[in-house]
Formats: sequence, C-alpha cells, structure tokens
Amino acid sequence: MNKVLLDTNAYTKLLAGETRIIDIIADVQTVYMSIFVLGELYTGFAGGQKTKENQEILHNFLHKSPVKILNATSETAEIFGQAKHKLKRAGTPIPINDVWISAHALETGSVLITFDKHFQHVPGLRLFPGFSSPT
Repeated sequence: MNKVLLDTNAYTKLLAGETRIIDIIADVQTVYMSIFVLGELYTGFAGGQKTKENQEILHNFLHKSPVKILNATSETAEIFGQAKHKLKRAGTPIPINDVWISAHALETGSVLITFDKHFQHVPGLRLFPGFSSPT
C-alpha cells in the first residue's frame, strides 16, 4: 500500500496520537487529504475554542512532503454520481460528504483510513483493515 486518504476522524485521531495511524502514514508514499475532509475540519475549527491553533496545525500538516490535497474534478463528480446512485439503489445511503470522500479514494486508488462503519457500503472502496468493521 502506497497511498492512503485520511477521513476527518482519522486526522483527528492522528493529532490525538493514535499510534496505528502514525505508523501507517510513516510507511506510505502519499497521504491524501480530500478538500471535503478539509471542509469538515474547518467547520469544526470554526465552532471550537482553538480555531487559529487548529488551523495552524492543519496548515503545517498539509505542507509535509507526503501530504497532497485532492480537489474535486469532473472525474471525481462522475465517480460520486455512480457511488451515490449505487448506495441509494442498495438502500444504504451515507452522509453526502462521505460519498465525496469515497469518490476521492476511488479516483486515486487510495485506501481510506476511517473509523466510520458506513463506508463499508461503498462498492469498490478499499478500507484500512481494523479501523471500521461491518455494521
């Protein structure tokens, strides 16, 4: 495995010192951060007591060499549409931002690191073992 994408909760746990995530990202070539994860983080920062501090920590993380920000493209949108349709058809909808995050992971061939179980419903999505378990 050489590419991972961090979900919002994985980034938060990384900052809290979750050694499993620290060990994983130390061994990969690329750590992706979806623009949709960044949006969720900035939303959390805005409602917190340490907005500027949290923004600075994130800024420093984003400038580390293996970290790359993923912006949405027309390919991301197409993958999003397919994933959202399949989830709806299967009766297993997930939060809209998580469909976008899934689309980024699928687009880049990344393994998603998350603690949210509902990502298991996204067809073709590769999840890091041991973090989320089937619902």
